[in-house]
Amino acid sequence: MIRVGPAGWSYPDWEGAVYPRTKPRGFHGLAYLSRFVSMIEINSSFYALPRSEHAQRWTELVAHSPDFRFIAKVHQDFTHTQRPLAELDRELAAFHSGVEPMRSSGKLSGLLAQFPFGFRRDPTAVRRLTDLRARFDRVPLILELRHREWFVPESIAHITGLGCSLSAIDLPPSSDHPPLQHPIPGPIGYLRLHGRNSATWFARDSGRDQKYDYLYTPREIDELAERAQRLAGEHDQTFVVTNNHFEGKAVANALELLAKLTGQSVAAPRQLVERYPRLATIARPDGEALLF
Repeated sequence: MIRVGPAGWSYPDWEGAVYPRTKPRGFHGLAYLSRFVSMIEINSSFYALPRSEHAQRWTELVAHSPDFRFIAKVHQDFTHTQRPLAELDRELAAFHSGVEPMRSSGKLSGLLAQFPFGFRRDPTAVRRLTDLRARFDRVPLILELRHREWFVPESIAHITGLGCSLSAIDLPPSSDHPPLQHPIPGPIGYLRLHGRNSATWFARDSGRDQKYDYLYTPREIDELAERAQRLAGEHDQTFVVTNNHFEGKAVANALELLAKLTGQSVAAPRQLVERYPRLATIARPDGEALLF
């Protein structure tokens, strides 16, 4: 199975694009979105330690979809600081407790440890991956490593030995970014799509929205679908995460990928089709009837 969905579901610029401006009582973005996509990557757990009552609520909101799954991002204290992991036992316990309702319900398929571009391969960094794996061993751990140095045979062998999965990532082209083709070790096939907006990605004054403001073209969607299918041929579970979130582009491209991978039309939010008219060629006109 190839599951496809966006990174996160709470963005102000999704109002009127992904979510209707006029909402029925009890509306929740996660419950709404889970009727269109088959997974979501939780990004709030990167910025704040997750809370079990929130995770329990999220699990309940997607209970209508038996095949729906979450991937949760590991908190930034573990990936974006130089604090020794041995000093993070309290944060580690809080993180595990926070995601436990999703894990015990079977809705949590893995954790994503996203490292910054500046996390480069050296003995200290290699040891951190080893220590991280030992601390996050309750569900599959997926590593996102953005520097080309990590994709040499020695590093791939180390990641394989740890039992971690290695995310394939789509980024604007750069000589220091990972190669397009490389081994994908681990039990999970994972493809993260950040867009190809080179003009803003490398600009010092670009904010988050500018970097991720990119709509993949139909031809690029075809290429990415083929890449996902190759991953699926090598893994029991495969996830494709669209992180080009600005103004709902991540959801639009996720739906196009789902349609391409399944060969069928998909349900789509009416307002999203209005924002991106090319979705009309793959969207079911009765999609909104599934919601209420």
